[in-house]
Amino acid sequence: MTQVNPRQFIDDQIPLEYRGRIATTLQTAYQTARRVWEEESWLQTPSAEYQHGRLVALAVDFGLVRLIETGVLPFDYSWEFFAKPTGKYLAIRPSHSVLTVSQIADPVQQPRNVIFRENRRLNNQPFFDLAEFADEITISGEPHLILTHGYQNLNFAHLSVPDPVHANGYSYRTDNLMNLPREIEMSGPAPENTDTDFENHGLLKEDIARWRRDHGSE
Repeated sequence: MTQVNPRQFIDDQIPLEYRGRIATTLQTAYQTARRVWEEESWLQTPSAEYQHGRLVALAVDFGLVRLIETGVLPFDYSWEFFAKPTGKYLAIRPSHSVLTVSQIADPVQQPRNVIFRENRRLNNQPFFDLAEFADEITISGEPHLILTHGYQNLNFAHLSVPDPVHANGYSYRTDNLMNLPREIEMSGPAPENTDTDFENHGLLKEDIARWRRDHGSE
């Protein structure tokens, strides 16, 4: 089983040139949710006071889908049922992974350990786990990435690879996206990355593509 460095994998799946756009979209979503909150009288009740995060989540999902549908982010997306089908969540699909979105209070800790996140998190074990066990592990799903942001104020946003063990936090977490320039334009050829193991990345993508074919995901 081919394994890769989690930082290099995130850089491959969501390059730096797209991250400023994601940060701008998050900022717009938070502003939109705040404006709706302040303008709508039916949200000025004590029972609604603790539901502001739901407005933020809806606005973030809408903004990210718009980035994909307009071609700003060259990804696919789908709406997936929670483990208990009480609703759906947004699954963004870069070339060889699944990115979900979560609003959290602590940027160091993983989101709440609900079933659908646990299942996706465990999918990461074959790709980013201990190399000495690489030959003994088989793929159970696509690699899982998380875009975390939060909380009441947009103080942080990170792209992360969740560790298969929830209590361990993340195998890798980017720097705060909110500190990036809002528009990052890449001119000329991309700088050569001498650290990335391109052979392993290619083999990993072949493994994922094979899993998708075997499980009817293509």
